Amino acid sequence: MTVRIRTNESTEAWRSLLLAFSRVNHRLEADLREAFGLSIGWYEVLLQLAGSPTGQLRMSEIADGMILSRSAATRLVDRLERDGLVERSACGDDRRGTEVSLTRRGRELFIEAGRLHLRGIEDYFGSHLEPSELARLRTILGRVADANA
Repeated sequence: MTVRIRTNESTEAWRSLLLAFSRVNHRLEADLREAFGLSIGWYEVLLQLAGSPTGQLRMSEIADGMILSRSAATRLVDRLERDGLVERSACGDDRRGTEVSLTRRGRELFIEAGRLHLRGIEDYFGSHLEPSELARLRTILGRVADANA
């Protein structure tokens, strides 16, 4: 027996957003894996580190930025460290904490992968919308994000 849930514009818009995100994200990850052997999760950590004003992030900041548990973030960073893409160091102000930064190899890989990733975003997402639609969507999603911060 099929269970029907009553929907409205909010739930339908939410489903469309999730479906679009999932499909685009799968294509972006496939590109990264094929070209560089990177998962989207690995790329997201490199992106966070490259975008950090200090070039370093605490493990908790990486986890929060990816909606991961601390243990999942630690395992992910362990693999990145094993591959020579990131390095850890003790926090200057808190010796119990750990900061993560990109290695030279990690930075170089991020730059190369970033070009592919940005091209994919344009191909799989941006090319399907008019510039005015992109601006409006950015405003709308920013408002939702701000309201739930």
